[in-house]
Amino acid sequence: MEIRELSVPDSYEITPKLIGDSRGMFLEWYRSDRLAEAIGHPLDLKQANMSVSQRGVVRGIHFADVPPSQAKYVTCPKGAVIDFVIDVRVGSPTFGAWDSVRLDDLDRRAIYIAEGLGHAFLALEDDSVVTYLVSEGYAPEREHGVNPLCTTVGLEFGLPEEELLLSPKDTDAPGLLEAEKLGILPRYDEARAYYDELTARAGGSR
Repeated sequence: MEIRELSVPDSYEITPKLIGDSRGMFLEWYRSDRLAEAIGHPLDLKQANMSVSQRGVVRGIHFADVPPSQAKYVTCPKGAVIDFVIDVRVGSPTFGAWDSVRLDDLDRRAIYIAEGLGHAFLALEDDSVVTYLVSEGYAPEREHGVNPLCTTVGLEFGLPEEELLLSPKDTDAPGLLEAEKLGILPRYDEARAYYDELTARAGGSR
């Protein structure tokens, strides 16, 4: 597999090697050792989640308090989505910036999103399935969100706004600058310190 860091630091696109023949296809969609080489420490898996979404569904922008927050390894085994990573870490050189990866059942890519980064996706097809391997279990008291339609962030969905389907929780979430004023966004220095701690625990350097 190939692993490429995205324009938002601490997020990565993972492109697996697809091996096909007359029977079908095989791939390695997750390799702990290869990911650890890229991020400096193993991903300590605590929970696996799955969502099924109709075309036009937007989920996010979601993130959690650091530490421990929740690192995510995301792929789409059925259908297609545009997966977004957003830098919501206050003090980051790329604060407010975002990047995206198309995840689908053809190229079988995945995306890794480090603790403290924001995550969202848009379903491009009906019944699109997204799976998430995560480093921490769900803790609602530590979970937060930014409205995915926030103009400061400016995510590009490629669909008219009236075709987007959002939950009340996401539409009621504050914009990025309001979230900063509310003090709910992760801090870049705290996130970096936590990454360094995870690397030190693994006995490595980054």
